[in-house]
Amino acid sequence: QVQLVESGGGLVQAGGSLRLSCAASGSRFSINAMGWYRQAPGKQRELVAAITSAGSTNYADSVKGRFTISRDNGQNTVYLQMNSLKPEDTAVYYCNVRFYNGGFYWGQGTQVTVSS
Repeated sequence: QVQLVESGGGLVQAGGSLRLSCAASGSRFSINAMGWYRQAPGKQRELVAAITSAGSTNYADSVKGRFTISRDNGQNTVYLQMNSLKPEDTAVYYCNVRFYNGGFYWGQGTQVTVSS
């Protein structure tokens, strides 16, 4: 059974930093893409950043230059370093993992709150 365990959310002042991590386990298949999404109250879930197995990255325009996604393939873990946080970054952040067999899984979500 695939499990995704997220950590690193919390409360931070505007301009501060947080680092999210998400560790995947339980699959015999290799991981293709990994990513982070977020959902603010009353809004749709949106892509924040994604990274392929080859290391190619993609970011939402709103976080470019402030957030960095990375992954440790040996540990099946994806990270999101978030700097210069803004109140509009407040949301529940979800990691997402796609395996080469087509399996697609979500983490449980971690709350990020940025105070002004």
